[in-house]
Amino acid sequence: MNPGAASANPPPIPPGPAVQTSGLTRAYGTMTALDRLDLTVQRGDLFGFIGSNGAGKTTTLRILATFLTPSAGTARIFDKDVVAEADQVRHLIGYMPDFFGVYKDMEVTEYLDFFGACYRIPAERRERTVADVLELVGLTGKRGSVIGALSRGMQQRLGLARVLIHDPQLLLLDEPASGLDPRARIEMMAILQELRRMGKTIIISSHILSELQALCNRCAIIERGRLIYSGPVQGAAGPASAGPVYLVRSHSEPETVARCLHGAEGILEASPLERQVRVVLASPDADPSVIARTLVQAGLGVLELKPEEVGLEEVFLRVTRGETQ
Repeated sequence: MNPGAASANPPPIPPGPAVQTSGLTRAYGTMTALDRLDLTVQRGDLFGFIGSNGAGKTTTLRILATFLTPSAGTARIFDKDVVAEADQVRHLIGYMPDFFGVYKDMEVTEYLDFFGACYRIPAERRERTVADVLELVGLTGKRGSVIGALSRGMQQRLGLARVLIHDPQLLLLDEPASGLDPRARIEMMAILQELRRMGKTIIISSHILSELQALCNRCAIIERGRLIYSGPVQGAAGPASAGPVYLVRSHSEPETVARCLHGAEGILEASPLERQVRVVLASPDADPSVIARTLVQAGLGVLELKPEEVGLEEVFLRVTRGETQ
């Protein structure tokens, strides 16, 4: 699929990050919805954007989509300023809001052909382009259907097809799985993985953090418009503790093991659980071998020592306070 080959004069894409914001701020009167956001999204990222309602996610996406102008700071997409070069940016992005209107009396192909014309794709190429995006989102069998007769999941897929009609390089997806049943969500996530394999850069906001953890390679957490964390998904647990967290299991009782480890050099905290002990190291670069060494020196055996796998949901609850604007 390469529908973008048909669009009118797509701007050249220079090297560098897909998205770069610096001091990005948006105020509504006395309320600051976005507070000096510094964010970088690399090319090819499937980037999860996480935050409570009112945290500033939609405001950020709408600025990147050129629908809102920032009160201060800058945002660049493929090194093009979203304010000064908005027309060029619009050829590079596809924006899918959390709620989008569809023309329910139109047929699927008629709807997509209309948006293809808006992007100045020549008429003789639009039929092939529409067929390509319908195949990609799994709606080929619904090409002649009236939109109002489609299920919510199919309408969401149609919205994604509309976003893809001009072959954008960056997709801005605000809650694309909102309101979908489990099967439809799984199908939507599979489509997004395929788009990343095709080289698209994707920013997706969602409240379904377990799916973002499995789907995304990088993420950002924001609260009250301020950035709390940005980086690899597996590194998101970093802000939640002083150092890496490990689970250790021994022949000895967890309480005994915890007492042995508590206060040892390089160990911040040791808490007994039901059958193991949760150990927090004192610094990000602390050597976890101190755990085994301390126990062996005390004559306690080590059956298992492994990093704690912390889910995004738990990390989110630890690092945010539940505050809204």
